[in-house]
Amino acid sequence: MTPYLLYIGRDEAAAARLENALRIPVRRTAEAQEAERLLAGREGDAPVVLFWEKGEMQADLARIRRFRSLYAEAYMLLVADAVETQEGMAYIRAGVNDLLSPSVGAEELERRMDFILRNRETLLGGAENREAPRQFRLPLWKRAFDVVFSLGALLALSPLFVCVALAIWLEDRGPAIYCAKRVGSNYRIFNFLKFRSMYMDADRRLREYRRLNQYRGEEAMPVKDEPVRKPEERLFGDDDEVMLVSDDCLVPEPQYLLWRTVEQQEVFVKLKDDPRITRVGQFIRKYSLDELPQFVNILRGDMSVVGNRPLPVYEAELLTSDEYIDRFMAPAGLTGLWQVEKRGDAGKLSAEERKRLDIEYARHFSLWTDLKIIFRTLTAFIQKENV
Repeated sequence: MTPYLLYIGRDEAAAARLENALRIPVRRTAEAQEAERLLAGREGDAPVVLFWEKGEMQADLARIRRFRSLYAEAYMLLVADAVETQEGMAYIRAGVNDLLSPSVGAEELERRMDFILRNRETLLGGAENREAPRQFRLPLWKRAFDVVFSLGALLALSPLFVCVALAIWLEDRGPAIYCAKRVGSNYRIFNFLKFRSMYMDADRRLREYRRLNQYRGEEAMPVKDEPVRKPEERLFGDDDEVMLVSDDCLVPEPQYLLWRTVEQQEVFVKLKDDPRITRVGQFIRKYSLDELPQFVNILRGDMSVVGNRPLPVYEAELLTSDEYIDRFMAPAGLTGLWQVEKRGDAGKLSAEERKRLDIEYARHFSLWTDLKIIFRTLTAFIQKENV
């Protein structure tokens, strides 16, 4: 049977070499969402072989896990010249079956494809023996409530939107809204919107992250005082260092990986008294106004009014074990169960408590639960600090 081959990536030359070598049509797309549509619309039951071009690792891992959950029978090859051992293990755990060089020769590629097709059932464990992947489906009542609520909020608050956006622009002449990748229900990645509350050069204002992180464990490694540095000096690494973003919090990837090594419980990154927040940012965070653009996310179907907070890709990548995966069996939400817990105590919830409450909501949410959470959110609207 002729396999269904799909190349996911931007290297047109590599995809063309694969097609010429195998003499089988190779469908191509640069976007993971388009790849899902192509696979969903394919006809017949031909074996699926995916060629996944290596990109930014954390985003890759989240998308690969989603593909593996949706298409458990597919054989997935990571297209890359080389990967480090730790990277390779991460990709394999996410669902990749093997590594393929983009410059592989025709003879070797034919041999590999023949091996895959002849041993597909053994390599993948037999599709007929696997259970269908779990998928969350938003109830109709919840979607209807989201549309009505978000439309009403956008219309009623439109003057406030204009005022906040203008205030942000006047302070440092930067864009009012920022967009970041977040992981919602079913591990789906979407563009998450917020009013910007940090300075434009926030990545150059990084300082004493471990001391400021309010989710750092009590037994954390002591932090040495750092000397005062000039604003133009970077505190971590070179100018091309990868920065991880979490609800306006910017963390250098090497520093974040160090935290993970020292403290496995430190998944959620949140800073207390962050010095990089603008004056307007302090105000809009205090009154949760920075969250208002997410009503657009709700209207688009990315989020729900009530749900589990959508996580940055690099944080979500840590919550893929059976113990925690249930938190993604619920919609991403503007507010949720952990947001209204302990708010009178400055929102001091541990990372473990947050995960537990996320799982509790995913398993037991209802219209009555959502209404109670919305009411508690509104009554706690004015708070000392944003949770």
